[in-house]
Amino acid sequence: MSDESPASVFPGDGMIPEKVRIPSPIEQREYLSDGVIREWTGPQEDVASPICRSIDGVFRRMRIGSFPLLTEAQALEALDAACRAYDHGRGPWPTMSVEERIRHVEAFTFRMQEQREEVVKLLMWEIGKTLPDSEKEFDRTVEYIRDTIDALKDLDRLSSRFVIEQGVIAQIRRAPLGVVLCMGPYNYPLNETFTTLIPALIMGNAVIFKPPKLGVLLHRPLLEAFRDSFPAGVINTVYGDGQEIVGPLMRSGRIDALAFIGSSRVADILKKQHPKPHRLRCILGLEAKNAAIVLKDADMDNAVKECVLGALSFNGQRCTALKMIFVHEGIVDAFLAKFCDAVGRLKGGMPWDEGVQITPLPEVDKAKYLKELIEDARAGGARVVNPNGGAVENTFMTPAVVYPVGPGMRLYSEEQFGPVVPVAAFSDIEEPMKYVTESDYGQQVSLFGSSAECIADLVDPLVNQVCRVNINSQCQRGPDVFPFTGRKDSAEGTLSVSDALRVFAIRTLVAAKGTDANRWIVKSIITERRSRFLSTDFIL
Repeated sequence: MSDESPASVFPGDGMIPEKVRIPSPIEQREYLSDGVIREWTGPQEDVASPICRSIDGVFRRMRIGSFPLLTEAQALEALDAACRAYDHGRGPWPTMSVEERIRHVEAFTFRMQEQREEVVKLLMWEIGKTLPDSEKEFDRTVEYIRDTIDALKDLDRLSSRFVIEQGVIAQIRRAPLGVVLCMGPYNYPLNETFTTLIPALIMGNAVIFKPPKLGVLLHRPLLEAFRDSFPAGVINTVYGDGQEIVGPLMRSGRIDALAFIGSSRVADILKKQHPKPHRLRCILGLEAKNAAIVLKDADMDNAVKECVLGALSFNGQRCTALKMIFVHEGIVDAFLAKFCDAVGRLKGGMPWDEGVQITPLPEVDKAKYLKELIEDARAGGARVVNPNGGAVENTFMTPAVVYPVGPGMRLYSEEQFGPVVPVAAFSDIEEPMKYVTESDYGQQVSLFGSSAECIADLVDPLVNQVCRVNINSQCQRGPDVFPFTGRKDSAEGTLSVSDALRVFAIRTLVAAKGTDANRWIVKSIITERRSRFLSTDFIL
């Protein structure tokens, strides 16, 4: 990035394009409970955008609205509604046929697409995501829903046949778990939330949904679509302080599954609050400290390009981001020169600016925290090696490339989740291998090199430490049909289009000895279509 002051990226009066403006603050007082959009008259939480405006020469966050600060009472009302809708598995939704549930989700998807422009706009204003990335997040979410529907059809087709084994006739299908609490992350508040919420719904569960701490208002345009597309109580929304509303839900013991994407610290607190943790199914996406290992024979240009994208896409605010880069000492100087040059060409600005790649940070005091990490590394002998790296103006921070980072520095082991890129040199491959092995996290790693023999030697041990090894490319989640999970403190459960359907359901079967009487009973049930579970119907 250029040496101009970061403050210059913020818009002056009249510089915000009309099509992306929010005409007036969005004072959300609605929440969805038991099939009714209810009006909240209590306290509100202000929403401050990471986008700042100059007021009397001082840059301040722009207030863009507010959302309800519900209490324990409203949270428990939502829980009661979800429990009634599920009704111990006897409710209309969990007993509905797969084909019928698919029609409800398709109806929601159609209604959701009508709100694309508004949701995309709020993604930019609430979390500072660029316009192309905001559009991609919305479109990818719609595609994910459609892929989920197709995957469920495939799963149901496989389950539509009977198995006869050792004289026992059986049909094996998947049944819902019960009431699911879904909590998504702020960096992908729509997409990653829906990668748990949609499969939980379509498998027949009742859902309580709490939006992330940042990215709340963007879900407001979807409330009516949820209300109109699903039976009462099947989907309920709660807003407010986590301790105030989530704690009572977990302590009730009536949450059957927790879908949470966030920190392992919070996940541990939530799990411990449940009085019967052995009955709680957990699907967790947690921290990561993904490493890149750049070998001496790596294609330098490709390694630089992929590492810049991997480390700084959406300002490095991704669990899959490259958060530690190891480079062979024989090429580290050349790598850093090219890497810093590429970082310097990244355009900083507002989310709607054409070609912008670095935007303001949504978390309060995030830049201050990142500066602390940089100063700690400096105290240990590292330095910022790119021009203007780490310069801060309010919520905007110029990316900082820090080298050499080593053990004992916070940046070496702590997940920075922002535009700070720690780099270390290595002479022996055992140095980065030891790092990956001893890390608290085990999501992914990226290998850059041209020797098939060397890559093979690294792949075999690394697949036992992380859940995805990327060859000559950045770490990433997609394609969504691939399993997405992690070892150690990085995840619990596996998410992908098909895996998510399985984690929000349990294999259940109906079995009978193959007597003539039992054969007649089963055949009659199927022929007369008396059961939605015992069925050979084939979804086209």
